Amino acid sequence: MESQTVKWKHYFLYLAFIYAILYFLHTNLLLNDRPIRIKKWPHLPLRFRHDGTFKILQVADMHFGSGLLSRCRDVLPSHFHYCSDLNTTRFLKAMIQLEKPDFVAFTGDNIFGPSTTDAAESLLRAFGPVMESGIPWAAVLGNHDQESSMTREELMSFISLMDYSLSQTNPPSKDINNVKRGMFLDIDGFGNYNLSVYGAPGSHLANSSVLNLFFLDSGDRETVQGVRTYGWIKDSQLNWFRSASQGLQVQNQEVKYVIKTQPVDASAALAFFHIPIPEVRQLYYQKIVGQFREGVACSSVNSGVLKTLVSIKDVKAVFIGHDHTNDFCGNLEGIWFCYGGGFGYHGYGRTGLARRARVILAELRKGDKEWMGAERIKTWKRLDDENLSKIDEQVLWELSPSR
Repeated sequence: MESQTVKWKHYFLYLAFIYAILYFLHTNLLLNDRPIRIKKWPHLPLRFRHDGTFKILQVADMHFGSGLLSRCRDVLPSHFHYCSDLNTTRFLKAMIQLEKPDFVAFTGDNIFGPSTTDAAESLLRAFGPVMESGIPWAAVLGNHDQESSMTREELMSFISLMDYSLSQTNPPSKDINNVKRGMFLDIDGFGNYNLSVYGAPGSHLANSSVLNLFFLDSGDRETVQGVRTYGWIKDSQLNWFRSASQGLQVQNQEVKYVIKTQPVDASAALAFFHIPIPEVRQLYYQKIVGQFREGVACSSVNSGVLKTLVSIKDVKAVFIGHDHTNDFCGNLEGIWFCYGGGFGYHGYGRTGLARRARVILAELRKGDKEWMGAERIKTWKRLDDENLSKIDEQVLWELSPSR
């Protein structure tokens, strides 16, 4: 009888232990009765479609604040009373629905820090439409994102954990022993990384990168000799950029060696960052596509970005933001520099000037029986008007006809 009593005691103790574990899990792993969610990932890798195209939507300067409470700037008086961040959200949803991009690139000032007390909440609202769509996307920071409740490192870390985001805080390190920031390369800024876009399904380049996308942190504000200026891309970032590009070019050469029966075109590359480089000012005196409406607000420091891009040779175009009313593309030493144009309604603009977005279309070369490497890169803009008008379509780069 005593033995039976001991068994019952053990049984109740066991039940109490199980209950304690379940209670702990419930109270510690649930927030507001909602289970912790795992990040949703897009279908990877990024790759060209069956029709040989890959489309990117560039969204520059959303300047998202606190939603309905953040009013529009520089809109017609008749629009002001009902215009807010929700107009930015509506425009993003409309662009995704119309263009059906394969990828969305946000080029900084995604949120306007001074207009929100909760940066995380603003980010969730700003990127909400692209997360709802399930389309892969990535972002870099501008000069206003960190002016709220999160540092630049915290912002990029948070963005990298959002649904369908391919953003990275920084490139992973190959040598953990020589890294100050743990698993990341010791590099200036936060949000330096590259993404590869693979060839069309069924082609001999289906497992090879044919388009490389580079993202760089152009910083926010700095002081040089006692004078405040905008940030710039540092030597450590350019060294990483050069090394990463060379590594990808070596891979391309290896593919050429393995696939001897098929010609393999060199991979093309695009770059995305927020603050323009000083040389963009020169485009005021050159032929451009689009409008040069305001002065180029850049750093007083020229760190040699253009020289690096030219030496790399595979970068065909750079996509920037920061100066909201500029929406032109201009060529500097064989590389196109294109403004996205102001997208967000809480950012400054010009009264009567429609907000806009840029679309980038990469096309593959058609072989005898299959798709080959990149052949052409085109771009155009869409206005947030009644018809989402398409303007300024142009070819940025095309493979030499001699091939």
